[in-house]
Amino acid sequence: MAENENYFVLLNDLDVSARQEKKNGLTYLSWPWAWGELKKKFPDANYTVYEHDTPAGPVNYFTDGMTCWVKTGVTVNGIEHIEYLPVMDYKNNSIPLANIKSTDVNKAIQRSITKAVARHGLGLYIYSGEDLPEVKRDEQVKAAMEENKATQEAEFAKMDEKKESKAKQDKPASVDITNQLPWG
Repeated sequence: MAENENYFVLLNDLDVSARQEKKNGLTYLSWPWAWGELKKKFPDANYTVYEHDTPAGPVNYFTDGMTCWVKTGVTVNGIEHIEYLPVMDYKNNSIPLANIKSTDVNKAIQRSITKAVARHGLGLYIYSGEDLPEVKRDEQVKAAMEENKATQEAEFAKMDEKKESKAKQDKPASVDITNQLPWG
């Protein structure tokens, strides 16, 4: 990649649709695949799981006393994008603090890292509800428009043929009446 090239465009243009997974009606990328693809393109990329101190020692989640969330950051080319994500159950509802398990926090951390990777471009379109990256959508739209134009041209050609055919049928036959006229 050229030094002045926008890394976001490179990542955002990657088609990850074959790697999308669905769960409970939501589309997502698996964290190992997203992280692996990022590291292939940017081997120096890294992530941070933010912690805070408590009387019992540091913890890797934050709480308001009722629920909790995680905070992660992913750094690519010296740019860090931070993501906050609630610790959720399988229905994507916040888990009450009293019911939080370390596995719930770990899953939230992995999902949060994946979303932070998306902020750098990889699979970002998934979070906007799109099926394909902008470049692929543009190509599909262009192909559909070309197909539509060809179909319209073919339909117009058929309509012109029908008009010509009907005009020939409706046209009265020409008759030379010059010999039939009394003065002719």
